[in-house]
Parts: sequence; structure tokens; C-alpha cells
Amino acid sequence: MSWIIYLLSALAGIANPGQSAANAELNKQLGNALISTAFVYGTGLGGVLILAALVHRSLPAADKFTTVPWWAWTGGLLSIGATLAGTAFAQRLGSGVFTGITVTSAIVMSIVLDNFGWMGLKQHPASMPRILGGVLMIVGLWLTAKF
Repeated sequence: MSWIIYLLSALAGIANPGQSAANAELNKQLGNALISTAFVYGTGLGGVLILAALVHRSLPAADKFTTVPWWAWTGGLLSIGATLAGTAFAQRLGSGVFTGITVTSAIVMSIVLDNFGWMGLKQHPASMPRILGGVLMIVGLWLTAKF
């Protein structure tokens, strides 16, 4: 079962540059990054509603909503920032550089979040190999952007 999780995670990563490219083209054609982002989230909401109808899952009990930490509700806002950045900058920077920046910064931030066990994540100390991995990501990004 774990190989499926790795495969689906890899597919999500593969989709990322395509999503940024599609969103950037929508912005280019419409000439408004905010409106483009609104359409991206509107179509995303439509897709989620279709999936919800197909899966037939019941809603969580009302008391579940009151026990959620405040920061757990910020995922959509953080996602809007990431989508807006891709919409506005992917074509200017190119897919390799834009995706490299987002993936590298995500790795570095993940090392920080894991080190402290913040946001409900299991704590994984920022060992030298993990820090070296982050540094290598930064070097790889530099190589991608420079050449």
C-alpha cells in the first residue's frame, strides 16, 4: 500500500508544473491574476464537489469542527498564495525555475517544520544529512536558474 502513496505523491509533483503553466496561461489570456486565480479555485471547487458526490462520505460531526486548531483552517489561504504566485510568475521565470523555487523553498520549510514538530507534524530532527539535502536543493536551483 505504501508504494501507492509514493506514486500518488509523485503524480502530484508531476502535476505541479502543469498546473502552474495552465494557470499562467489563463492569467496571460485574461490579463488579471486575481480573476484567473478565482476561476482556478472555482473549477477546483466544482471538481471537489463532483468527487464528494461520487465518494458518498458523510459530514464530520459538528463537534469535530470546534476542536480543529486555528492554523489548520489556513490551508486554503496558503494555497491561494501559492496558486497566485504560479499564475503571476511561472511564465516569467519559466517552469524549471519557478517549480525549482517552490520545491526548494518547500523542502527547506519542511525541514524547519519537521525539526520542531510544528503544525501537528511528527518531529524529525534537522540532522546534518537533512540540512545537506536542503543545501543541495538550493545549489540545484541555482544551477537550474543560471544555466
